[in-house]
Amino acid sequence: MMTNVLSMSVVASLLASAFLISPAIAQEQMAVSQCQAVATRLPAAQFTSLDGADSFLTLAQSSAEEVRITFVAHSTYLIETPGGVSIATDFNGYTGAAATPTVVTMNKAHSGHYTASPDPAIEHVLRGWNPEGGAADHDIVVGDTYIRNVTTDIRAGYEGMEADGNSIFIFEVAGLCIGHLGHLHHALTDEHYGEIGRLDIVMVPTDGGLTMGAEEMSQVVRRLRSSLVLPMHRMGPSLSAFIELMGEDWAREYVAETGITVSLRSLPERPTVMILQGM
Repeated sequence: MMTNVLSMSVVASLLASAFLISPAIAQEQMAVSQCQAVATRLPAAQFTSLDGADSFLTLAQSSAEEVRITFVAHSTYLIETPGGVSIATDFNGYTGAAATPTVVTMNKAHSGHYTASPDPAIEHVLRGWNPEGGAADHDIVVGDTYIRNVTTDIRAGYEGMEADGNSIFIFEVAGLCIGHLGHLHHALTDEHYGEIGRLDIVMVPTDGGLTMGAEEMSQVVRRLRSSLVLPMHRMGPSLSAFIELMGEDWAREYVAETGITVSLRSLPERPTVMILQGM
């Protein structure tokens, strides 16, 4: 059966190819989220051949394009796209790549996740909260990458919660759906999962308490069904606890480098927690 041969990530790429748009077109109209569309259609998917040589070419090109992901420190990852866009997550201004990134995302849980004075050379500064109140709303195409956010609440003194204080950022590039959970402090609702959609790769805090407990966080990751899980907030024994809670269905891979190069074609068929070198 075809469904037994293809991994979930490849299924997603086949479905996504039907509505891929070029960066030039995307700049001129509202971007369409492949991650959300694939997640919506996947349960009722029918496997058919793609019509026309152009469809096959689009699929082949998108699945062959590679994204470089480097673990910088704490919750900062550097994402480098085939089109030359560089993105630093949870950017604090003092920890990061030597070169100035094109885009930075930030969260305000504490000063290790943002800076009040980002370098003016950074083209796009995306805050996970709205300084003017309400929810942050990012929906932007930068080069070959579509970036959007889904807000969640954060703890705010005396066990209270601040609405929409955190953002889960989603980066859609080269047919991949890459998510960064930020400083996630609570379980996600069905509405959150619907807004996030399918994530091929997810960056997840595994501190075991500063964000969420390891058991709760492992439940979030299981439901997201990502092919590749990249831990962050890797303090003490909490990472080991998180990995154990993921169970035997998840492979574990320790990489002797700080970064990996990944494409739709190279995603692991078995869901994998991958630990890159770094602090």
